[in-house]
Amino acid sequence: MDAQIWMTGNVGSEVEFRQVRDDLAFASFRLACTPRTRKAGDWVDGETTWIAVSCSRSMADHVKSSIGKGDPVIVVGRLRTTRWTDSQGVEQERMIIEATSIGHDLSRGTSVFRRAIRPVVEEVSVADLVAATEAQADTDDAEEVDADSTAA
Repeated sequence: MDAQIWMTGNVGSEVEFRQVRDDLAFASFRLACTPRTRKAGDWVDGETTWIAVSCSRSMADHVKSSIGKGDPVIVVGRLRTTRWTDSQGVEQERMIIEATSIGHDLSRGTSVFRRAIRPVVEEVSVADLVAATEAQADTDDAEEVDADSTAA
């Protein structure tokens, strides 16, 4: 069972973006969550919780274009833990939210939504695909015949 969570906070780092292939991108950033408490009539900041946020595919492109350091955001996703051994041999652990939704926290400001333009994928029937393949094969054969007659 996945642990689904949501968190609010501020983007605490620049968005890191990697394009792996034409159809695969990754984005990540650090989320800072600092509670405010009242002590002796004054508001004070509590201890900041830092958590990594990652996303992929089209959401990574949207995050790169929409989110910046310091922005108040709401993140929804699956909570994961990664573990590794650092160069000194010490076991390390980091919590990561694999985001399924990210947006600006509108309780703290305004935002303007622009629908992403998706590429138009032309539907091709199997018959059209076979015909195009056969036409290309005929063209290739004709080019081979021309090359042979020119060489002779």
